[in-house]
Amino acid sequence: MVIAPDKFRGSATAAEVAEAMARAARAAGWTFDLAPVSDGGEGFCAALGGRARPLQVRGPLGRLVDSAWFELDGGETAAVEMAKASGLDLAGGPEGNDPIAADTAGTGELIAAAVKAGSRQIFVGMGGSATTDGGWGALEVLEPHSRLSGILLVVACDVTTRFLDAAATFSPQKGATPAQAQLLARRLERLAQLYRDRFGVDVQDIEGSGAAGGLAGGLAALGATLVSGFDLVADRIDLAERIQGADLVITGEGLLDAESFHGKAVGGVAALAREGGVPVMVLAGNAEGDQPVDYRTLVGAVGEERAWAEPLVAVEEVVAELLRARL
Repeated sequence: MVIAPDKFRGSATAAEVAEAMARAARAAGWTFDLAPVSDGGEGFCAALGGRARPLQVRGPLGRLVDSAWFELDGGETAAVEMAKASGLDLAGGPEGNDPIAADTAGTGELIAAAVKAGSRQIFVGMGGSATTDGGWGALEVLEPHSRLSGILLVVACDVTTRFLDAAATFSPQKGATPAQAQLLARRLERLAQLYRDRFGVDVQDIEGSGAAGGLAGGLAALGATLVSGFDLVADRIDLAERIQGADLVITGEGLLDAESFHGKAVGGVAALAREGGVPVMVLAGNAEGDQPVDYRTLVGAVGEERAWAEPLVAVEEVVAELLRARL
């Protein structure tokens, strides 16, 4: 069995969910391969592995936060997770966030630290942001931009949203009122023009440039390449090869919805399983709408209260039940 879940946002990390699934698999007599995944959002660096390099940086609202970037490939490559510096959780969620003031300066500080340490390739995971600053905070920190000469910046996107759509699509989730969302949209329009004039890059035409409130577009203005976050992670951990020859793949995430099959990790894992001719089981915290896979939810199996109070115990129990049903 290949166990490849994403995080259950708000309740458990991908690694924690994978371990809970593994306990059920072990009890049922399965051998398994743990492969927690990410689509570029929270858990991106953990999925890639590497050595943590702790660093205090400015959080999304300016207060110092404990963060880290990660060394890969002996230091030649680095991984940065913007949620660890500019994430919504660091701002206290939508209720504690200031969607106008929140910026990506801390993410820029992580990138700058990796560059200073000698990394020549830097993966930057999007997702979980508090910000809609179009990446301006990060770009200010990274000046002079000549320091990025010869650096391969790869932005791992978890959405395909374009730059000018980021405010309308995501800022309400970050606490923005309708009036603030309109203000943020106008700010992104001005930034798109500034990036076009200063760097010669029309960020509004780049798929995924709206990821992390436009941070992806801002980094694209500096020459970054935007890619699917899940594809990057899957390639780095050889997920397709690990799935080949398996008898079963199990994946999951906190909320299964239409977006789960448009660039997100669960859809990516399910697609790789189908390509390999391997059955796939999907477990979610909850689900919305009809989905193109068979799935179970913790809420449906154990109730909402227990799903939130004891998510990992619930994961183990539900997976054990699903495995018994396969006998």
